[in-house]
Amino acid sequence: MDMVTFDEAALLAQGDFIYSHRSELETIADDICKKGFKNILLSSSGGSQAMLDPFATFIDQMSDIPVFSVLSGVLVLTGHNQISEDTLVFMSSKSGDTKETVAAAKWLRERGVTIVSVVGKPDSPLEELSDYTFVYGDGRPQEFVLYLIIGKILANKGYFDAYSKFADELANLPAALVSVRKQFDARAIEYCKATHDDPYNIWIASGELWPVCYAYAMCVLEESQWIRTKSVSSPDFFHGTLELVEKDTSVTLLVSEGATRALDLRVKKFIEQYSDKHFVIDMADFDLPGISDEFRPLLGPVVANAALQRISKNMEHLTGHSLDIRRYYRTVEY
Repeated sequence: MDMVTFDEAALLAQGDFIYSHRSELETIADDICKKGFKNILLSSSGGSQAMLDPFATFIDQMSDIPVFSVLSGVLVLTGHNQISEDTLVFMSSKSGDTKETVAAAKWLRERGVTIVSVVGKPDSPLEELSDYTFVYGDGRPQEFVLYLIIGKILANKGYFDAYSKFADELANLPAALVSVRKQFDARAIEYCKATHDDPYNIWIASGELWPVCYAYAMCVLEESQWIRTKSVSSPDFFHGTLELVEKDTSVTLLVSEGATRALDLRVKKFIEQYSDKHFVIDMADFDLPGISDEFRPLLGPVVANAALQRISKNMEHLTGHSLDIRRYYRTVEY
């Protein structure tokens, strides 16, 4: 199998584009802090929600700011008794017109909250409903936007004294993620060869990597490749899913460098014993040039995604199934 190459210059430019707006994004954070807020809600749909969710973990671990994560489709039906005009809401949508997310934005707007949105296209319905919007276009990763806005908010509130150093080092992130892709390419090909035609796959992670794992299993392997995949968190793995592991079961584990690392290592020990097709992707194994060790856990989600993108592209090449093909999603009415 030939390796699928990637455009290094384009990837660097995508990251540099977002970082070039650092001052603008930090100003948004400053404006929000001047206005004031009492709690934070993260609400979107599908993979966009998964992009937001690691920041709930970071906010909760770094501060005492109440933070909630609710899927937009659920929010408009159930409401949330902590939401008021003093709530700060972060939303995201690649298209800017995701039906459930737009409906939630309208519902939230009626309650006077402050909405910050990260969208892929300009002049979208979500942008129209938001107080602050960053349109990332071809910029990647989208998380870059939130590292700067949420990081600066936490710094302004006295929870993130190292923010300035962190933000300075984010200038090195695009190159570091290119390096991750290069480091992982050979293993990505190995993974695709070993698992592309398996009838069933288990993906496992915890903490800030759980949303990455969940989204990758759902939005890439299931939606984009039609590969049957079960995602389960590391602590929940031992309360059911472990019974489906056999010697020929494909099991993939993402290992965090954060607070829940011990949970992942417990899973690692188990699958090494009971599966001959286990695949462990440990964030600690990646060299991140220009990034201090203290910030590595914060960047785990984007590091994992950079590596997983190499699986996606090589899987697409091996299966001959384009990542853009859909049977139902935005194709039929549902």
